Amino acid sequence: MTEENILKKLVEAIVDLKIENVKALALEAVKNGITAHKVIENGISQGLEIVGKKFEEKEYFLPELITAGLAAKEGLAVLEPYLKTETTKASGVIVIGTVKGDLHDIGKNIVVNLLKSAGFKVHDLGVDVPAEKFVEMVQKTNANILALSALLTTTMPEMKKVIDMLKAKSLKNKTKVVIGGRPVTPEFAEDIGADFYCKNAMDGLKKVKEILILENRQCSNI
Repeated sequence: MTEENILKKLVEAIVDLKIENVKALALEAVKNGITAHKVIENGISQGLEIVGKKFEEKEYFLPELITAGLAAKEGLAVLEPYLKTETTKASGVIVIGTVKGDLHDIGKNIVVNLLKSAGFKVHDLGVDVPAEKFVEMVQKTNANILALSALLTTTMPEMKKVIDMLKAKSLKNKTKVVIGGRPVTPEFAEDIGADFYCKNAMDGLKKVKEILILENRQCSNI
């Protein structure tokens, strides 16, 4: 199969919730010379995006969303050894998690894998994380970046709560806040005082790299 066909079938396997097919196609992709990052960006992430839309349109429900997440997790497990070989030198500490009240971690887990493969030190706090825990970990680790995820519109206000708490602790000027998730928009990010909005996992990796490159340049000019 061509690269295009393999990735297309991988997207379809995610959407059709066929876990074993996802694992097989992820392996076939890297065996055919497709980079693990590309498999994630043009295969797994695209499939999850379609599943997310189906969930929003009430064509899929929570069981389908969970199964799609499991399929993506299995695919990522196959890709993990290949991601390590694609690792580039990077420096920076990142705290990441899904905000309080939200139990979804599909997108977050992909971001975590990409960040680790890029060589960043990542502290993954998991799901349903209260604002206090985010702030405590930022303070404890002197994190360069705090990444917040939400999949439900009802939990998005928690992002503002975290940012307000960072400001109250005088940490906001030391740590850049990146937010993402299906219902999140650039306008919302601006309204709550987040530094960056990420539309997907690969965009998240790109933004993190840009932030830390800029920070390193500023430090070298001091």
